[in-house]
Amino acid sequence: MPIHPTAQIGNNVNLGCRVTIGPYVVIDNSVEIGDDCVISAHAVIHSNVIMGQANEICPHAVLGGLPQDMSFDRQRQTYVKIGDNNTFREGVTVNRATQTDASTVIGSDCYFMNGSHVAHDCSVGNGSIFASGVAIGGHVAIGEKVFLGGGAMVHQFCRIGSMVMVSGTVGVLQDIIPYTMVGDSPARHYRLNVVGLRRAGITGKRYKLISTAFRRMKNKESLDDLDSSPEIDYLRTWLAEDSTRGLSSFLVAS
Repeated sequence: MPIHPTAQIGNNVNLGCRVTIGPYVVIDNSVEIGDDCVISAHAVIHSNVIMGQANEICPHAVLGGLPQDMSFDRQRQTYVKIGDNNTFREGVTVNRATQTDASTVIGSDCYFMNGSHVAHDCSVGNGSIFASGVAIGGHVAIGEKVFLGGGAMVHQFCRIGSMVMVSGTVGVLQDIIPYTMVGDSPARHYRLNVVGLRRAGITGKRYKLISTAFRRMKNKESLDDLDSSPEIDYLRTWLAEDSTRGLSSFLVAS
């Protein structure tokens, strides 16, 4: 287990097998790091971070920092929980949660490009990608296989459904419906994420059902009589959940 002699590792740190820790890494007390993780030079992992296997933490990334919330009580025991096979590129920051025993949660197989930020109490689904400079505010919920373009900003308490693509530099101020592409500023839905759906193997009747659902939502029509599919079931469940911010609007074709 190669640990550079300049690294500083706190108490009650549980390191898995074949973990690599580079020069000047700082790992605070009470951290769990799974097998085959790589922690590169100058990265900082604060207390109460729990990560799975094969994560790559690049130089100057900071995981588990205090929430950027003026009312946060530093004595609260809160966490960051991370799955497997994630990449955190240079300068990425992830803040821990604000409420006792709560967690900021990141799934597996995600890719966070340089300078992106995940705020307190957020959840990020499996396979999501944050391009350079993306920032999401507190209590944001990101679904699976979401792509956020460079410089996109997401307001606190927003929800973004699975398989959404957000254009670069867009400001997301309200919830984004699953399977869609959004642009403009503030963000508005303009069509389905055709490429993302195809890559996920959603074709044929399954794709046609999503297309019908999108058209109906755009026209403010009911989805009640649509046939069931995994995607439609997820969409119905997602739409039925409480929304703090409400839904983003639709672009109207000229």
